[in-house]
Amino acid sequence: MVTDSQDGPKPSQEQAHQPGSEREMHPKPNYGPRFPGSGRLRGKVALITGGDSGIGRAVTTLFAREGARVAIVYLEETEDARDTARAVDFEGSECFPIEGDVGDPAFCRHAVGQVVERFGRLDILVNNAAEQHVQDDLRDISEDQLERTFRTNVFGYFHMTQAALDHLKEGAAIVNTASITAYRGSSHLMDYAATRGAVVALTRSLASSLANRKIRVNAVAPGPIWTPLIPASFDADHVAEFGAETPMGRPGEPNEVAPCHLFLACDDSSYMTGQALHPNGGGLMAS
Repeated sequence: MVTDSQDGPKPSQEQAHQPGSEREMHPKPNYGPRFPGSGRLRGKVALITGGDSGIGRAVTTLFAREGARVAIVYLEETEDARDTARAVDFEGSECFPIEGDVGDPAFCRHAVGQVVERFGRLDILVNNAAEQHVQDDLRDISEDQLERTFRTNVFGYFHMTQAALDHLKEGAAIVNTASITAYRGSSHLMDYAATRGAVVALTRSLASSLANRKIRVNAVAPGPIWTPLIPASFDADHVAEFGAETPMGRPGEPNEVAPCHLFLACDDSSYMTGQALHPNGGGLMAS
């Protein structure tokens, strides 16, 4: 399930609609696991938001290879969600796709209830769904854009976690996808960067709050990664240069990020909580 890709920046392209379609990208992102599974999530059930494409698809497929049954939440990209479900089937596991908006607290409660009804338990929550909108001037960020970005990227994490907490038992894990922009900021994604900073603070706060329940909470803060959100956010010229500024000179692939989520979701990271991992192509972070 690994597609061919090039070492440097990607060809210029753009999409008119967020969060974007993986089927329309060229080259396709590499999402397939690169190594045999070892049963690190055998018997576990994971819920992954934004699991239809990009980093979410790579995490979903890797978790399936490691033995988990997975539910994915997606906004409206039905074909991408079907492709992800087929990838899970290929790994010999079970995928339960759920369509809806994580910014709606009622949907979050519904989605968690559906997962528990379907699988009988919930062990891992991966908050990953996000959106971003380019504006170079703070004055051009409308109230609607600001509210929408926070509703998906922050409120969605709150609502989904609130809904999951009644079902997460000792040994459960929450993994939040943040971003390098939480640490470096972004002059053209100011509201998005603010939401990613909020996710880091939420991760640390939840880790402290849930430690006595032996539920670990950590984050992954990727750098530039080749996902549908990129051509759906930036113009073609920017896409052609995306990731070139990293020390490695290229954007990362989703399957270069997913192992961080796996590490934080399984017992390999049993002595880690409130931390962030940084798959970012060589950018030095002070976390």
